[in-house]
Amino acid sequence: MDPTQLKAPQMSDPQRLSGCPAPAKLNLFLHVVGRRADGYHLLQTAFRLLDWGDTLDFALRADGALRRVNDVPGVAQDDDLVIRAARLLQRATGCRLGADITLHKVLPMGGGIGGGSSDAATTLIALNRLWNTGLRRAELQTLGLQLGADVPVFIFGRDAFAEGVGEALQPLTLPAAWYVVVFPNVGVPTAEIFRAPELTRDTPVIKIADFVTSTTRNDLQPVACSRFPEVKRVIDWLAQHAPARMTGSGACVFAETVSESDADRIAASCPERWQAWKVRSLSRHPMYEWLQ
Repeated sequence: MDPTQLKAPQMSDPQRLSGCPAPAKLNLFLHVVGRRADGYHLLQTAFRLLDWGDTLDFALRADGALRRVNDVPGVAQDDDLVIRAARLLQRATGCRLGADITLHKVLPMGGGIGGGSSDAATTLIALNRLWNTGLRRAELQTLGLQLGADVPVFIFGRDAFAEGVGEALQPLTLPAAWYVVVFPNVGVPTAEIFRAPELTRDTPVIKIADFVTSTTRNDLQPVACSRFPEVKRVIDWLAQHAPARMTGSGACVFAETVSESDADRIAASCPERWQAWKVRSLSRHPMYEWLQ
């Protein structure tokens, strides 16, 4: 499948925003380096944005109501991070406007590629513009952290080296690349992986200058593979073509390829019981310029 080629929407109508992109991400590595007293894990990771993702439409409402106007299988409206993000922005700014929101879901759920977090980030960015609430990038990142540790990086809008619980971000300059992403058609619950007693929680801290994929790993991968064997099967299959690694807490597995044609070839050979995509890197979020 060809990449989506995500683009920023044109704001020709002050009452509506259509096709707002919510790109996926990869964790090029993910180390668990400690645990806070409140139970949150301390991480180091490299986030890479992808030119592939969901899109959202927003229509202004004057009555303050927030509605997701289409069905998203498996996600109740009140549990949807999109609606939660919109409510959070309303509360934080005292805004009395509302919105009808349509979520066009492309990314697999439970894949470790940040779909729900990216949807929430795009909601904050888009409604900040549509409602003229005027929050700056850093303020939106702080809000986003209340929704989940991965939300701030999508508002940050660039490839990033992350620390803390994932919110302490530094820009990371990476060469453009093509990837194959494979979803084993199983969802991996993040909370279960982080609760696992066998999870490594004391990986030594590295410096950003020391980051190379060949000397790093995903500490969550062994736990996910032991509990969800299909993830390991995907890793073993993809590793026959290129070095393969799980992203986030799973279940998606990725490999960088030497060329677009190589990515095409590998994705086309994926067994039918899984889903595979050819995707390319994205240097900046398409809506990056919307924030200061």
